Amino acid sequence: MRAPDDPTERLGSLSAEVREQFLSNRRVMSFQEYFVLLAREPARQARSSAQYLAAVFDHFGTEQVRHPAGAITRFKLFDCAFDAGRGRLIGQEDVQNRVYRALGGFVREGKNNRLILLHGPNGSAKSTFVDCLARSLEHYSKSEEGALYRFNWVFPSEKLGRQGIGFGGARGDGRSTDSYAYLNDDLVDARLRCEVRDPPLFLLPTVQRREILAKHLEAAGASDFVPSDYLLHGQLCHKCNQIYEALLTSHQGDFAKVLRHVQVERFYLSRRYREGIVTVEPQLSVDARVRQVTADRSLSALPPALQGLNLFEVGGDLADANRGLVEYSDLLKRPIEAYKYLLSMVEQGRVSLDTCLLHLDAVLLGSSNEGHLALFKEMPEFTSFKGRLELIRVPYLLDHTVERHIYDEQVTKGALHKHVAPHVAEAAALWAVLTRVRKPLADKYPKGLAELVGRLSPLDKVNLYATGAVPDALSNEQAADLRAAAARVYAESDSYPNYEGRSGASPREIKSLLLNAAQNPSYPCLSAPAVFEELDELCKNVTVHEFLKQEPLPGGYHENRKFIATAQERYLDVVEDEIRTSMGLVEESQYVSLFTRYVQHTSQWVKKEKVRNPITGGHEDPDEELLGEVERTLGVGPKRADFRGEIIAAVGGWGVEHPGEKPDYARIFPRHLARLREAYFEQQRKTIRKTAEDCLAYLGADPTGPGSPDSAGLDREARQRADGTLRAMRDRFGYCDICARETIGLLLRSRLSA
Repeated sequence: MRAPDDPTERLGSLSAEVREQFLSNRRVMSFQEYFVLLAREPARQARSSAQYLAAVFDHFGTEQVRHPAGAITRFKLFDCAFDAGRGRLIGQEDVQNRVYRALGGFVREGKNNRLILLHGPNGSAKSTFVDCLARSLEHYSKSEEGALYRFNWVFPSEKLGRQGIGFGGARGDGRSTDSYAYLNDDLVDARLRCEVRDPPLFLLPTVQRREILAKHLEAAGASDFVPSDYLLHGQLCHKCNQIYEALLTSHQGDFAKVLRHVQVERFYLSRRYREGIVTVEPQLSVDARVRQVTADRSLSALPPALQGLNLFEVGGDLADANRGLVEYSDLLKRPIEAYKYLLSMVEQGRVSLDTCLLHLDAVLLGSSNEGHLALFKEMPEFTSFKGRLELIRVPYLLDHTVERHIYDEQVTKGALHKHVAPHVAEAAALWAVLTRVRKPLADKYPKGLAELVGRLSPLDKVNLYATGAVPDALSNEQAADLRAAAARVYAESDSYPNYEGRSGASPREIKSLLLNAAQNPSYPCLSAPAVFEELDELCKNVTVHEFLKQEPLPGGYHENRKFIATAQERYLDVVEDEIRTSMGLVEESQYVSLFTRYVQHTSQWVKKEKVRNPITGGHEDPDEELLGEVERTLGVGPKRADFRGEIIAAVGGWGVEHPGEKPDYARIFPRHLARLREAYFEQQRKTIRKTAEDCLAYLGADPTGPGSPDSAGLDREARQRADGTLRAMRDRFGYCDICARETIGLLLRSRLSA
């Protein structure tokens, strides 16, 4: 007896699985069987390319995510979960929604009468967007819901006997006497495929097709489904129409006998094999062609009635993409004469060839950078194209908390097999976004708001976009006004040619920078100091990077070299907090707990009510000592009553905006909690500096591990404290001993020097 894992047995099992999958997917069927399928699911079988693509968006579902302008829908197809997230699109939810709305417009109008043109700066993820879309189409077409069908013409051999012009009705393989769809290859003289993948519905006469569709849609409860013009009025391609007419004539108008020769076949969209998904690179030729097939010796077995026809096979990019998606990569790099044919293709869904008009149904999706689009707009021909283009802007991201995921996923996870220090991607992303923000135009806002917006620094603006945080100096009322205006600030430059997100550091440049930093021999790890060093070098290449040529503006905008210091300060804020926590001085929850008690006592003080003591169960006056201690730490002046009133008003405002939710003081009062934290650590400054110095001594100047010679001078308590701190940095935050030494050293030099 063979073992269960015998290779031969496994191969046999695999063969059975493949065959079972083939049969369950209904890869081949007769037209009669397809007609039954049409009656059962008419809406699926009558989808146009736009309806099919919109169904792909819906199939993978949606979720609500945070956006600088508020909550926005994200289509999960761009997460590429079907491919373990490989190559997913990070951010760009606004682009996703605009493309989806454009598809909805095509569906409502019944035709794809515009070319969707994604335009934006180089490296803004236009290609990634299309790649995710193409891979999602491929995956969906393999599902039951996404099944697509085409048809072939089958001509039996003389072995079946001759009737009329040679199309007999013998049984074949016994599956059906009314169709040649299941004939074995040895019983078939020729099989002609429809290169443009005409839907089998086109075999039904136009008038009857519309009636049949309406009847089946009503019976299936899908009367709200609107078939496209292509499905309602479209006709067979030139070659298939010639074959159809020849068969109909030979069979004296017997439509049922014509359908015997039809083999309906399921097909799968594939970018690699150019099945319904095609990328057209910039080139100088028309994207479709014809080739005569009746001169091909391999088709000499066709019946004489067909050999007398001049049959031409359609080919080229447009034919290969029919019923799917055409991507015109860098469309506007081509000379304008090379794509004038798109005017009729977009408006009428057809392109003229040497022997026929080729009618197609495909979503046309192009890409262009802003420079080429600007030049195109200056051309006289742009007027003709303007109404046939759906322009969708793809800017750089303006939320650094989202952009960091690009570098985490595409660079830092595998940077030359080096250890990656914490917060490297965050630091790089913050600098990149700082280079992209524009100085707001205060005169675009009402008087009170204009002053607040006009005072925003680049970092203030980035913080507002990323987390909704506002400058510390604002009152609670001003902070609420600015947060409410965040969407307006974000959209301020939408109508400008030089919109926010058009210029600045490209993600491609930052990825290259991170890889260069990983190869810096001076840094054993890919660490933030190495990144800051590379950023400094990048800022010297003014002639290479366009965004470096921008003139600095008041308020600190476009001061790219200074942004390095800004990013470093933010980085130090984060790592300092982690080092302090690793030292075990205090946990973040203690600040929140203290402030929570303060708010509770303040609330009772404002309402002139007593506070319940959780220990004794009695009711007592609000703790003035607690209130005074916190307010002194926060720097509250003599108007303490007003300050307490603002605190309670802010909590009440949160309750209105978040009904039913428990107040999140860390989000409502971030700057107050930060001040409590800083005040505590200022008191512990000497202890922090001493522990940091002990950590460096414990690691040694060139650490190979704890207990290096330089730590010999530490007493037992200092060694234990240093060892505990470093262990927490490793286990809790991901530092290794090398990048811990670099980070602690940078913190000592920058902030903890005596």
